[in-house]
Amino acid sequence: TITRLGRWIDFENDYKTMDASFMESVWWVFSQLFEKKLVYQGFKVMPYSTGCSTSLSNFEAGLNYKEVSDPAVVVSFPVVGEEDVSLIAWTTTPWTLPSNLALCVNPEMEYIQILDKKTEHKYILAKSRLPQLYPIMNNKKKWKPKMADELYEIQKTMKGTDLKGKRYQPLFDFFASQSDAYFQVVSDTYVTDDAGTGVVHQAPAFGEDDFRVCLAHGIIKKGVDFPCPVDANGLFTEDVPPVKG
Repeated sequence: TITRLGRWIDFENDYKTMDASFMESVWWVFSQLFEKKLVYQGFKVMPYSTGCSTSLSNFEAGLNYKEVSDPAVVVSFPVVGEEDVSLIAWTTTPWTLPSNLALCVNPEMEYIQILDKKTEHKYILAKSRLPQLYPIMNNKKKWKPKMADELYEIQKTMKGTDLKGKRYQPLFDFFASQSDAYFQVVSDTYVTDDAGTGVVHQAPAFGEDDFRVCLAHGIIKKGVDFPCPVDANGLFTEDVPPVKG
């Protein structure tokens, strides 16, 4: 078969990865790296099977790809030092909210602070994502621009960069004492306005972009543990007592 494929292979000096000599050589190389302090413990977000209690390759995860309906929630995060002002985030993984460590905005996107006429609360979200709060705006037949005056009032306009660094009150205090870097607004261009509110909830233990963004902004650090209150079986741990198990 190899000959027919036209590949060049040295059969006289071949090796197999299952050979003990090969495995020992790999461990020797690794030991040399370790002794030179070139190895550190890190984390990587991977597809995971709670049924098998193991991570999966992207190929394995794609084998069972399905179109499903996910629950989506809109959550308000009160801004520290600003009375009755909250950042509005949207997520399709509400089970990760106990692990929230930051909120992410797009640095170039236009954001607004509105006064909701019904609740008298002030909310910050992307200007283009007002329909997330007021679904009637998506109905072209029923929606009229003058109806906006009955629903909300725009009080401020700002760029995402203006929101960076703002602190907010966490939804839960399970991990509030672990780091002063938690619970602030960060920015990254991966945030889009094709869905949600333009403000993305960050749980670095469960999202590849969340992990990357939080690492880049110092919310978490390489080689240092951070909140991950779900065990190998997909059950909440004792870190979140109300829903443990």
